[in-house]
Amino acid sequence: MPDDHHGRSTRLDAVVRDRGIDAPAGDAQVESSPASASDSDSDSDSGSGSGPRVARVPEPHVHDTFSVEGIDTKRREGLLEAVLRDRDGVSAASATARNGTVGVHHDPAVSRDDLRETLAACGLVVDPADRAFEARRASQFASARVAVAVLFGLMVATPYIAVLYPTRIEWLFYDPVTVAYLQSLLDSRVATHFFVNLGALSGIAFLVACGPMIKRTLAAAAVGRVTNESVFVGSVVALFGYSTLAAFTAFEGTVHYDLVAYAVVGVTLWTHFGVGETAPDTATAAERTADGSDVSADAAEDDPVAMTDGGR
Repeated sequence: MPDDHHGRSTRLDAVVRDRGIDAPAGDAQVESSPASASDSDSDSDSGSGSGPRVARVPEPHVHDTFSVEGIDTKRREGLLEAVLRDRDGVSAASATARNGTVGVHHDPAVSRDDLRETLAACGLVVDPADRAFEARRASQFASARVAVAVLFGLMVATPYIAVLYPTRIEWLFYDPVTVAYLQSLLDSRVATHFFVNLGALSGIAFLVACGPMIKRTLAAAAVGRVTNESVFVGSVVALFGYSTLAAFTAFEGTVHYDLVAYAVVGVTLWTHFGVGETAPDTATAAERTADGSDVSADAAEDDPVAMTDGGR
């Protein structure tokens, strides 16, 4: 079995070979001939390879989740799952390259340290602090912040595009009658409610999506340090304050809640997808339970059913 990147055997390959474990179906497809690949496709079309994989989990079995490094391909997911399921006392296992997590349903007699040793023997780097759940929660919050930033950003951008931008660049898109009508709305009392909504939406997006950044900025300010995040947070706060004064006081100025929203969306997306390493999303790994929770309704009196596809 060649390594995925360098064409040589890895420790995981060696473990699979030493135990005489058959390569998973997905791995066989990659290394098979076109004829066998077409046969696999036909099997998949018939339904044998579709849908999530499941395994029966005996009632006493418990669940453990590990945060690991080294599962960087689908092939390694399948090989690692096969190795874990081959171990005595393990009823189900799931590995997810996208998350960097491994979930194992096992007999209580099999300790967490034993499973950790098995993972390490496969050449994986296992988080020694058992922070899989913390990483899962941090990743879920990060994903939620992205969703809030994008959704609220769109909710701010839409009224700007429909009402405010036409009054500022009327020569580009709109006829004078339409522009005059929109301007009359902004000059009426309706504008107060209009800007209240825009201010609330952009403010919530900033506080939620940039919450960790704001905390780091405050911590840096407490020790007298100025960071790039401090400059960004300070600029957004200043722009938000300027727009609020322009919207609700006699201060003559332009309301720029749209720029606040655009800045929040841009920085949130850049932080989440563009730079650095985000916390692994271990949303597919369940918290440890003593009764094998994920049980289908029609198997309530039978062994629990564990999803073993890693949430893919």
